[in-house]
Amino acid sequence: MTALPCDPDRFSALCAELAATVRELAARGWTPATSSNFSRRISDSHAAITISGRDKGKLAEADLMVIDMEGRAVGSDHRPSAETLLHTQLYQRFADIGCVLHTHSLNQTVASRLFSRAGGIELAGYELLKAFAGNSTHETAITIPVLPNSQHMPTLATQVDTLLDQGPLWGYLIDGHGLYAWGRDVAEARRHLEAFEFLLGCELELYRLTGGHTVFHPAARTD
Repeated sequence: MTALPCDPDRFSALCAELAATVRELAARGWTPATSSNFSRRISDSHAAITISGRDKGKLAEADLMVIDMEGRAVGSDHRPSAETLLHTQLYQRFADIGCVLHTHSLNQTVASRLFSRAGGIELAGYELLKAFAGNSTHETAITIPVLPNSQHMPTLATQVDTLLDQGPLWGYLIDGHGLYAWGRDVAEARRHLEAFEFLLGCELELYRLTGGHTVFHPAARTD
């Protein structure tokens, strides 16, 4: 790789931290069949992102590539994830976002199908809501939106921008697909991802135990 936008040693350290996290997420079964994509900011104008089609359970620095904030490859002939735009839009919009994680766990995928018609899932009263940056109490509620799936990334990106305009957001689901979560660094993005995974599991279990009689409050679509 040539023309790295940061010191090579720093680049290697940043990639090593992300790759180790991705391997751990893959070990939980959250990245089946080479799915999912992951990135982290490496400078104001560049990010490192997973190369398309790589086995996330064996991810190494060589499986990450540099892109600019328009999603163009830098110093590489490899192809970045098809969903690169969903990463770069967050980096462009929020200077403090340093990492974006996208996984396809069973809980995430099933919840996205179950609540797609409602357009989202309200998570209220859980102690673990304090895992999300800026939340200091369980006496609150956040909504994780569920967006319709699309192979046209600009369409999805436009829908995400609309959600971001409406207020604080730590992640979203895509119907039949999976979860996007982010944070100021890898550790915070991972904390948000793990919190969403646990809370979605709680909602699915409550749904099963009550036979679908809601104890949660799905958010209605506004479109």
